[in-house]
Amino acid sequence: MLAAFTFNTAENLPIGLLELISEGLRVSVPSVGYLVTGYGVTVAVASLPLAHATRTVPRRQVLSGVLAALVVSSLVAALATSYGVLLGARLLTALAQALFWAVMGPVAVGLFPAEVRGRVIGVLSVAGSLALVLGVPTGTWLGHHSDWPVPLAALGGLGLLSLVTIATLLPTSRPEEGHAAYGSAPDTRRFATVLAVGVLSATGAFAGFTYIVTFLGDVSGFSTGTINLLLVAFGIACLAGVGVTGALLDRFPRAVLGTAVATQAVGTLGLYATGSDPVAAAVFLTVMGCALGPVFMATQNEMLRCAPGRTDMALAANSGGYNAGIAAGAAIGALLLPRVEVRGTFLAGGLLAVGACAVLLVERLLPHGSVRTPVHS
Repeated sequence: MLAAFTFNTAENLPIGLLELISEGLRVSVPSVGYLVTGYGVTVAVASLPLAHATRTVPRRQVLSGVLAALVVSSLVAALATSYGVLLGARLLTALAQALFWAVMGPVAVGLFPAEVRGRVIGVLSVAGSLALVLGVPTGTWLGHHSDWPVPLAALGGLGLLSLVTIATLLPTSRPEEGHAAYGSAPDTRRFATVLAVGVLSATGAFAGFTYIVTFLGDVSGFSTGTINLLLVAFGIACLAGVGVTGALLDRFPRAVLGTAVATQAVGTLGLYATGSDPVAAAVFLTVMGCALGPVFMATQNEMLRCAPGRTDMALAANSGGYNAGIAAGAAIGALLLPRVEVRGTFLAGGLLAVGACAVLLVERLLPHGSVRTPVHS
């Protein structure tokens, strides 16, 4: 949980420190923005190759290695005096995170009985969501009251605590051992469906949400102070959605994913349709927040069930696809923004979420046939 919190905070912290880093390193704000974009693209590209390259290494060693990389990269970033060094440190952190999300799920779930795996994923997702609600705001505050390297160094301290704990206490086991190493109900078609739904959902969410501050100001007419409060409410809604979803994953694993994606579509299209009404905008922003975290955790949980082979490979594919969707969504929004204004980006995002719902519906309506594959293929 601590490692998940630290990685997610590290990924998003530059958003709150954009101007400080820009002034400190004498580079433009868009250049600092690349620290976030490059991070996401690196995770998207590297997840599956890194998981494949380390598929035979004991999980304790893998997790210890990625946390050591997190500590080193955080300290290098904190000591950076040039943009190039900071970017290199960020990319090292991204490589570590790409592998962390691939192996973390099976390791954590494998420590508990199979019937509570949904709750384990839920607890880990709560920790990741807390990064947006607590980690990034706290790091931003710390940076503005000291200097931007200070919160980066603090992340290195949290990573070191996680490293010592895992290296000392986690049992050593071979990657293929344990009930979470392979899918509990392997299904190639379901795997492809969930992967497609995750990519479409992420693309749809971030086509609009990347520009949510502009939307709330220009379309809904909120002041800067109110927008900040609404973003806090969005984070709390995301955290609440993750908490509720975690309690339901074990009982309704397939239904939870469809509900989360449908909720995202309602929230995104609601913002497009009624965004000029401040009350309606606040309501639909909250609805969208309730769905954003649960969509990813539901796809992660489904991958543990339907993976046609090793679950670490399936989770790596899912994480890579989701991060690719985030990058694609931001790019689509940027292309649409000058043509249809910010409101149109939420229409595009909502339609992509509807497309994800359609993929789930088609998969349910198609005859099952022979789609299952052996667990140890």
